Amino acid sequence: DIAIMSFDKGLLLFFAKGPYYRRLAIPSANGPPSMTNNSDIVFPHAARRTQTQRGSARGYEKRIAAGFSDRVTPELSAFIAELDTAFFGTVSAAGAPYIQHRGGPKGFIKVLDDKTLGFADYAGNRQYITISNLAGNDRAYLFLLDFARQRRIKLWGRARVVEDDPALLARLSDRGYRARPERAILFTLEAWDVNCSQHITARFSEDEVAQATAPLLERIASLETENARLRAAGLATAVSEPAGARAAAP
Repeated sequence: DIAIMSFDKGLLLFFAKGPYYRRLAIPSANGPPSMTNNSDIVFPHAARRTQTQRGSARGYEKRIAAGFSDRVTPELSAFIAELDTAFFGTVSAAGAPYIQHRGGPKGFIKVLDDKTLGFADYAGNRQYITISNLAGNDRAYLFLLDFARQRRIKLWGRARVVEDDPALLARLSDRGYRARPERAILFTLEAWDVNCSQHITARFSEDEVAQATAPLLERIASLETENARLRAAGLATAVSEPAGARAAAP
């Protein structure tokens, strides 16, 4: 469920699903200087032409005129910090698209500044499709999906591979995570937008399930302890009664 409230700097979207209640601010046309008229990135001319042909153009006129945020806001930073999975899109110099799953501990994507995200590129199957694509075409895309809260955000930008920078790699790596970082990938943000939350099937990680069920398990353990105490007390009372009294009982 989504409730929308307007305020002087934009829209405030309240996301409610089960035990979760979160909000995400979206800058408006009268928002902060982080807004740039970068609508061609989000809605290329071909997309706008199709919107016109299919009757949806009017619904996007104000948003296109205002442009999209190209800075990492506190709300976006908080959203990224909760993620343990993402999808990273690149395209080759010849135009062949490719999308790769990226994952790690929550917060594996790091906010380095209000224009730059970064994450460690861990040793894997050595196909090197993503880094070869970036060598010939730096356009990139991050699709961020929070399954548990049924939210998703789209980010457009440019990405580059950074080799042989131990300090940067240490900053992007997560201590205790059992994977070997080989290089860094930096993502320069050009635009981002909150995507429709329809058709996202809620899924929960093992940690999220453990957190949600911990109070129930504690309550079950407490009730089992109380039940055992009452059974023991009842048994002790029955044993201590005289045989005649037990026989005379109705």
